Parts: sequence; C-alpha cells; structure tokens
Amino acid sequence: MLEADFAAATQPLFATGDVEVLEWSFDVGWGRSVPPWAEQLVSFYSQHQQLLGHGVSFSPLSAEWQTRQTDWLRQLGQEVARRDYQHVSEHFGFMTAGDFHQSAPLPVPRTPATLAIGRDRLARLADTCPCSVGLENLAFAFGQRDVASQGDFLDALLEPVDGFLLLDLHNIYCQSCNFDVDPWSLIESYPLDRVRELHVSGGSWTEARDGQAVRRDTHDGSVPALLFELLPRVLDRCPQVQYVILERLGGTFTNAEAEFQADFRRLRHTVETWGEWATSSSANSKHQP
Repeated sequence: MLEADFAAATQPLFATGDVEVLEWSFDVGWGRSVPPWAEQLVSFYSQHQQLLGHGVSFSPLSAEWQTRQTDWLRQLGQEVARRDYQHVSEHFGFMTAGDFHQSAPLPVPRTPATLAIGRDRLARLADTCPCSVGLENLAFAFGQRDVASQGDFLDALLEPVDGFLLLDLHNIYCQSCNFDVDPWSLIESYPLDRVRELHVSGGSWTEARDGQAVRRDTHDGSVPALLFELLPRVLDRCPQVQYVILERLGGTFTNAEAEFQADFRRLRHTVETWGEWATSSSANSKHQP
C-alpha cells in the first residue's frame, strides 16, 4: 500500500528484517506517483528474489475482450521485464463491465463459455509473464452454487497453464459466515495441491437491508482468531505452499498500528512453529520401519 499510515505501521517490521517476502499490487502504481520509500522497498525485494506480483484490475472473466485489457497486458510485460517477480496472480471473477460495474471482483457461473473465456485470459497472462501465474478465490458469492463450485471452477481454469491457487483464508471466512458453511469443508473443496500462496487478513461486518450481518473482505480490521487456528491445518494440506501474506489496506491504521504488528508477529510465529513441526515430523518419519 502507498499510504503514509501503511508505511508507518510496517516500518518497524521491515527495519528488523521480519518481512521475508513482499507482495506488490503493481497495477496500483501504474499512472501515479509511487513514493520513494515504496519504490525502494519493491526494488529491494525484487533484487533479492522475494517479490510477488498481484494484479487487481485485469478482470480475467469479463466477457468482452477490451482495449483496456490489451493495455494492461502491455504494461504488465514492461513490469515483469523491469522487476524480478517470483510469480504473478490475479482475482477469479470480473470487476469491469462497461459502465454497468467497476468495483470489487464478482463471480460468474461456470458454463462452457465462461470457462473458455477464463482459460483464454489466463493463457494471455501466462504468455506475458516469465513466471508462474495464478488466481485468487473470492469472498463474495451470489448464492450457494457459487460457494460450492468455485474450487472446481478455479481448478479447471488453472489446469491448461498449470497455474497456482492463491488461497485467501479471510475470503473463505466471509463465505463461511455469509452462507453458514463449515469453513474447513469449504477449504477442502478447493484444489489444495495447487496452493502456492496464502492470504490472511481481517475485514468488517455490514448490515444488509434485511438486517442480516454480512461479512466483507475489507482488509481494515484485525485477523479473526479462527484463521490463526485453521492456518496450521491448511499448511498441512497444501504441499506446494511457499508464501503467506498478511494484507491490510492503507488508510485504515488509525489507532491500529499495534494491532496490525501483533497480527503480523502472531502470523509469523504460527508459520515458523508449523515449519519446525513439519521438519521434525519429516525427519522422524524417515526413521520409521
């Protein structure tokens, strides 16, 4: 994030070397002035092969191919030539539809046509990048069918390019809360052997017109305790996972810097503890008859 409060909240973590990998939403920086401190951070992590790319506006499941997407891929080509990204991801779904809609990504139903569109867009993405490409699962869903089918849809989209899944645990949490689905059952409906990266974040509750509380992936709150509880189990089930990212939007840190830093340190401790356990278990298993 490019906001000053994000810089202030994260600076102590960068200063102590606790941040091992950085994810940069590169298209956020296109066409605007990137603060020198942010440019320096992105360059540093690129030089050390610790930089991940995450697009937010390609809209891979928009039905009509648009000039905007051609321009986006052209800029991406320049981006990946300039910096060393370990992989590049985008969001499942669509976020632009002419004048009708431009917002957070929305899902589409799986049909032969939507599958063909998504595969075409991913092929173009893969042709542009010299690294692995992947998709992130969504928090929003229009109904139970969207919730139940998103994992299989993602697997089918990623298969032709051997793409990876970016599994966002807070997005799982949102769907679990909003549709009364067991979160672990939902996690297991995804192609976990494709997971290369995990996102962990917080969010907020909004009251709908019928008075029901809706969980939203707004990246402006503390991480729910349940996600820390689920994380070791998720790591156990994702043999290809390499990165765990904590997300927080700039402009949301008022009186929350300590909260964010505590979430980061708890996340790092959880991952490190799991890693030590996994290494020990692997070593012990080699000595079993």
